[in-house]
Amino acid sequence: MTLIDAADAFVFGYSKLDVMFGRRTLEEVRVPYSAIDKPGVRFVRETVVEIDPPAKRVLTDEGGVYEGDFLVIALGADYDFDATPGLADATEFYSVAGAARLRELLPSFTSGRAMVGVCGAPFKCPPAPSEAALMLHDYLTERGHRDACEITLVIPFGTPVPPSPDTSEALIEAFAERGIHFVPHRRVAAVHASKSVAVLDDGSELPYDLFLGVPKHRAPGVVLESGLAIDGYVPVDSSTLATNVPGVYAIGDVATVGVPKAGVFAEGAAKVVATEILAELRAGPEVEGYGGRGSCYIEFGAGRIGRVDVDFFSGPKPTGTFQTPSVELATEKRDFGAIRRARWFGLS
Repeated sequence: MTLIDAADAFVFGYSKLDVMFGRRTLEEVRVPYSAIDKPGVRFVRETVVEIDPPAKRVLTDEGGVYEGDFLVIALGADYDFDATPGLADATEFYSVAGAARLRELLPSFTSGRAMVGVCGAPFKCPPAPSEAALMLHDYLTERGHRDACEITLVIPFGTPVPPSPDTSEALIEAFAERGIHFVPHRRVAAVHASKSVAVLDDGSELPYDLFLGVPKHRAPGVVLESGLAIDGYVPVDSSTLATNVPGVYAIGDVATVGVPKAGVFAEGAAKVVATEILAELRAGPEVEGYGGRGSCYIEFGAGRIGRVDVDFFSGPKPTGTFQTPSVELATEKRDFGAIRRARWFGLS
């Protein structure tokens, strides 16, 4: 098996919040792909520049040509800064570089208006903007600046976590308790960084002194050029994750499968595809399809973490079961990361 990635290290998505708020350094959250030590697995640090689905062949920026019996596309979603005028000149926290930049800027924010603004949906990890607002509240409180600051969260959904009313209600209550202004059903349509003003999709303007942006997402250009994408992402069979090209699968944020763009759902999809491929190679029985289930941990601040267990496919509509924030769930979240570091990379 050949793994091709432009980066030299893996970073859990939730770790970007830890980096931004100074809980961990960037080096602490980076897991180098060089640590992979599994028989038959080769890591190639190159950038995919062309995909030929029928041939199950990819070309890279280093001139590499890689062909396989199976092709699994897991290139994620890119950030489309051009889709939101002015965003390229503002600050965002969804990329590793953006989180690291804000880590350096946050200590100087001691008074004024902070905005967590989402520029479009769908976006990775739907609870993350809410987490950022709550963690910013804690960050400012610990430093004695909270009374001098306002926090506003702008999100295009009607509720913070639409599949789970209980989770959304708990988050909205947390916002109210902390004096966080929640603006639903709106997205940031433009940013005037020189004037420190965000323009919402209804034309209203919100001034800010600190902007924490969530860029609009899109599939990588190389995926769009491959011919696999429809309406911006790769449609797949919701049970097998197979595309319309035999032997080609798509998993994670690059695929349209009916679940959120979040790591836990990508992991579940990857397990199904791996099992599908092994079953075909071994002529084994048909495997159980993708269930569309996953659990997301949500930072509520004060050392407490909640959890929502979401099921997208079992019933007529998605459902989510909320676990009340606790210190015990904070430990469970740490174990979640540690288990995967050990299983994927052999690291403790």
